[in-house]
Amino acid sequence: MKILLIGANGTIGSAVDKELSQRHEVIRIGRTSGDFQVDISDSASIRALFEQTGKFDALICAAGNVTFAPLGEMNAQHFALGLQDKLMGQVNLLLIGREFANDGASFTLTSGILNRDPIRSGASAALVNGAIDGFVRAAAIELPRGLRVNSVSPTVLVEAMDSYAPYFRGYKPVPGADVALAYAKSVEGLQTGQTYIVD
Repeated sequence: MKILLIGANGTIGSAVDKELSQRHEVIRIGRTSGDFQVDISDSASIRALFEQTGKFDALICAAGNVTFAPLGEMNAQHFALGLQDKLMGQVNLLLIGREFANDGASFTLTSGILNRDPIRSGASAALVNGAIDGFVRAAAIELPRGLRVNSVSPTVLVEAMDSYAPYFRGYKPVPGADVALAYAKSVEGLQTGQTYIVD
């Protein structure tokens, strides 16, 4: 398969790359690194990416920004980052990408644990994650040509604990290799409209 991996240089993306590149052609895409670059918050950038990469069999997005801050300090602008980047960025990858996807291609988006198990300063992430999982369930029933869409909802990764440990006290982190298996299941399996929870 020809797989477009957005966020290939990140913690999750690197693990997914290692898992899937053993069996497939993985095109590595980042904001500033990789084979191609894209700003997922910009629809024109997304379209330009697909015009460069051409047809594909699977798209994985392991990228997306949200604001982590105490709710008492947040305003609409703080929430706008997550809504425009992680949420609508991934939605637009599907909306624009379906024009370039081969019949039967899959889209795998990334949400996360915080809408199920919230933390202090995580309201924006919780909002966006819940929206992504809801979008996946609804979009799956309307996609044509055998196209599929799923999301992966991981807890914090072992490899990210240096940065995120203060936010995730009491959480049991999972290895990136375990999270990567959920993406492999989405890409190489047949299910659609699913959220694969890894915690």
